[in-house]
Amino acid sequence: MTPILFAEQVLNGLQSGVMLFLMAAGLTLIFGVMGLINLAHGALFMVGAFAAASVAGATGSFLLALVAALAAAAGAGAMVELLVIRRLYDRDHLDQVLATFALILIFSEGTRWLFGSFPLYLDVPPWLGGTVLLPGGIEYPTYRLALIAVGLLVAAGLWWLNTCTRLGIRIRAGENDREMIAALGVDIGKLYTVVFALGAGLAGLAGALVGPIQSVQVGMGEPVLILAFVVIVIGGIGSIKGALVGGLLVGLTDTLGRLLLPALFRLFTDPASAASAGSAFASMAIYILMAAVLIWRPTGLYGARA
Repeated sequence: MTPILFAEQVLNGLQSGVMLFLMAAGLTLIFGVMGLINLAHGALFMVGAFAAASVAGATGSFLLALVAALAAAAGAGAMVELLVIRRLYDRDHLDQVLATFALILIFSEGTRWLFGSFPLYLDVPPWLGGTVLLPGGIEYPTYRLALIAVGLLVAAGLWWLNTCTRLGIRIRAGENDREMIAALGVDIGKLYTVVFALGAGLAGLAGALVGPIQSVQVGMGEPVLILAFVVIVIGGIGSIKGALVGGLLVGLTDTLGRLLLPALFRLFTDPASAASAGSAFASMAIYILMAAVLIWRPTGLYGARA
């Protein structure tokens, strides 16, 4: 294994991690403020991807596609919160799981009805095409570097929102004592709608950004949703910083595990068996990481101590 290959895989892990952060940040906000288990978050990721692919195909503008993805996912999230989720706050988690699972089916079949069963493709914009020569002779795709930069900018923006704005103060207060801030005159229903739309918009943005590096298809959000739940468990429920650190850990562990574990097993067995065993253990690596973190700190890396 060459140093250049290893460095490229580290960058791939960072890119995967920041995209997981965009998913997990919205999910952890929703769970932290509302106490809601939202299985439909992956469907909103899909909505953003399809909106971006449709607008990019019609206008040829990638920036308009990103705006459309944000607007479509946030709008869908606000509508879902007003029509469905609002009735679930006082229900137990099983009712929330069943209702949001039903939303997955509704969004999937609705998307299939609108766009058909065949995947859509979102092209990398020409101004982000090609590669960048990094120190050490590493040639890395410009678009993937842009994804890392966008993810870090969003993380900085969420930190600013959470710590320096009135909305952030209300969000943090809602995480700690929603009854008290309601008693102080804050419209808790409006706050919940804004938080849910914000989380949905982040998921839609993530879907639009990964569209050019994978096909846009029905059901694309469910595998990412599972990883996003792993991220917020590792990072700590309700913590934006935890979502970022957890996303980077999961992205790097998954990417480097798939590179290093087969090579490690080749030291002990034949190449075919090593590839099979290495792939299997690489798939389990992020869950082993999650278990190790929970043994050390049951509330996650940045979760509030019980």
